[in-house]
Amino acid sequence: MRTLSGKDWVLLVLVTLFWGINWPIMKIGVTQFPPLTFRTLCMIGALPTIWLAARLSGTSLRLSPGQVKVIAKLAVPNMMVWHFFVILGVKMLSSGRAAILGYTMPVWAVLSGLLFFREKVTPMAWLGVTCALAGALLLLSSEFAALSGQPLGSALVLIAAAGWGYGTVALRKSKINMPTLSLTFWMLTMTTLAMAAAAVLFESSLWRWPKAIEWGAIIFNAVIVFGFAHVVWFQLARTLPPIASSLSIMMIPIVGVFSGAWMLGETPHWQDYAAMLLILAAMSTVLLKPRPFSS
Repeated sequence: MRTLSGKDWVLLVLVTLFWGINWPIMKIGVTQFPPLTFRTLCMIGALPTIWLAARLSGTSLRLSPGQVKVIAKLAVPNMMVWHFFVILGVKMLSSGRAAILGYTMPVWAVLSGLLFFREKVTPMAWLGVTCALAGALLLLSSEFAALSGQPLGSALVLIAAAGWGYGTVALRKSKINMPTLSLTFWMLTMTTLAMAAAAVLFESSLWRWPKAIEWGAIIFNAVIVFGFAHVVWFQLARTLPPIASSLSIMMIPIVGVFSGAWMLGETPHWQDYAAMLLILAAMSTVLLKPRPFSS
C-alpha cells in the first residue's frame, strides 16, 4: 500500500473537516425545518453531483437486474437506517453530542461481525465495545437527568450508528461486482426515494420554502458532503494506509464537538468530554489494531 502524497493529505484533511463541521450545519438545517425533508433535498441535490463525478472519471453507472436486490440490501443499513435515524436525532440533540454517538459506528461493526457473520472478536475489541457502551450510557444518563434532555435523540443516533456498523460489515462481505462510485450512486438513489416517501408520509403538513440559511445547509450537504467528501473518500479508501483512515475517522467527532461550540454556541459538559474520550478509546482498539503485512 502506497504512502500518502501531499495531495492525499490535503484531501484527507478536507474530508475530515467537512464531515466534522457538517454536524452543526445539519443542526442549523433542521432546527426549524422538517428533518426528513431536509435530508431528502440534500440527497436530490447530491445525485447529479455524483453522476457528474462518475461521468468525469469514466465510471459506468450501468445496473443489471440481478444487482438490484443486492444493492437494496446494502442500502438499507448503510444509508436508509443511518440517514433516517441520525437526522431525527440531530434535531433533538446538540450537534457535538450527536457526533460523538454517531461515531460509535466502528464498535457496532465489530459486534455485527460477531453476531451476524461469526467473526472472531479480540480482547482489545471487547475492551473497545465496553468503552463505547460506557460513553453512550454516560450521555444517555445525562440526557435523562437534564430537564430538557432528549434520551430519545441519543437512542435514535445509536440506532443509526448500529445500522451503519452492520452495513459496513455487510458491504465488506458482499460479492457484488460494481465500482464503488456506481454502488454509492444507486444506494443513494434508492435511499432518496425511501426518504422522499417518509417525508411525504410524516412531514407534508409541515412543508414550506427553506430559508436562506437552510438552503445553505442543504447545498453544503448536497455538493460538499455527498458530492465531494463521499467521492473523495471512496477514491482514497482503497489506497490509504489503515492508520491514516482510522485517525481521520477518530478526528471527526472531535471536530464536530468543537465546531458546534464555535458555530452554535453549544457548551460541552463534562459528560461530553468524558464520553468523547471513551469513544475515541473504543475506536482506537477497533481501528488501530496491528494489520498483517501484505505485499
